[in-house]
Amino acid sequence: MSEDFYDVLGVSRDATEDEIKQAYRKKASEYHPDVSDDPNAEEKFKKLQKAKEVLTDEEKRQAYDRMGHDRFEQANKRGGFDGDRGAGDPFGGGAGGPFGGAGGGGGMGDIFEQFFGGGGGRSRRDRKGSDLRTRLRLDLEEVYEGVDKEITIRRPETCGTCDGEGHPEDADSRTCPECNGQGQVTQVSQTPLGRMQQTQTCPRCEGDGKIYSERCSDCGGDGTVTREATLTVEVPAGIKDGQTLRMDGEGAPSEGRGPNGDLLIEVSVTDHPDFERDGDDLQLNKAISFPQAVFGDTIEISTFDGDVEMDVPAGTQSGETFRLRNRGMPRLRGRGQGDLYVQVQVVTPGSLNEEQREALEQFAEAGGEEIDVEKGFFEKIKSSF
Repeated sequence: MSEDFYDVLGVSRDATEDEIKQAYRKKASEYHPDVSDDPNAEEKFKKLQKAKEVLTDEEKRQAYDRMGHDRFEQANKRGGFDGDRGAGDPFGGGAGGPFGGAGGGGGMGDIFEQFFGGGGGRSRRDRKGSDLRTRLRLDLEEVYEGVDKEITIRRPETCGTCDGEGHPEDADSRTCPECNGQGQVTQVSQTPLGRMQQTQTCPRCEGDGKIYSERCSDCGGDGTVTREATLTVEVPAGIKDGQTLRMDGEGAPSEGRGPNGDLLIEVSVTDHPDFERDGDDLQLNKAISFPQAVFGDTIEISTFDGDVEMDVPAGTQSGETFRLRNRGMPRLRGRGQGDLYVQVQVVTPGSLNEEQREALEQFAEAGGEEIDVEKGFFEKIKSSF
């Protein structure tokens, strides 16, 4: 059996999590030490469990793909992995190293569990379930008002047939020979800090301490099944493109007695045909006529709260910007609103009637401008030579 985790499970490198789990269940039933006649069944079964554990964990799988099999295994032997910081760097400050924050499952309990064998460590079956991610697309009007949106996601849920246990209630059980019922195994490894003891979840019983004679027919022993769920997301007014909403407890279930993970929803705001957003402010282009710019006028500006009036002073130049206070986007968490900036553009008429033409000629003459309105464009070019 190849060492590469994808080859071990017989899946492609772009296989989905469901495909990986399905492949694991199929091969695990073939090489389980309690049922297989293969003399190397136990070793192969351990490889299957390890491959499944890595490839169904998003962060571990990314690190495995980035580092390759050999470097990933070396990093694990040294006490962790963090591809950006350097394989297995135990002092890496980045998230994902053993001493890091989000992503690595950091925290003192995990440190003790990895290096000192359980002083404060938690069983894998007691840990919080994995967080799930999805995206939500909104338009600017929805963001301005705040809105409740329904989303449908596919997520693992606790198997109702076995209540997440992974086996029928009447299945026979025996103490796991790998960990002697402890749910954990201890390994000693040489690290840059010296000889250290590392405690890990037992790969054979997956932390349960027992081996069961039968697996659940619905979940195949995983304790979870994948189903569609429709949820209502409360989107606060003023949220920005790229920000993330969190729905507590709506992620994947724990493998045992721990709480569910969370659902993280990344917000994507589509462009608006009229308004351009700049933080909490809005920008708008507004066309005005030449007489409005010369003489001044009061014009109507459309906003998300309805039309408002804006004074254009006499002598306004094309490109000038006017500020309408508190007409921008709501600030997140109800702290007022941004402003609306209106840039006026003076529109030059494309054609004139006779009366307009005469009026403009008189305007030009009164200003001392010598404009030959009868001479065409190409005649002016020719005369310049």
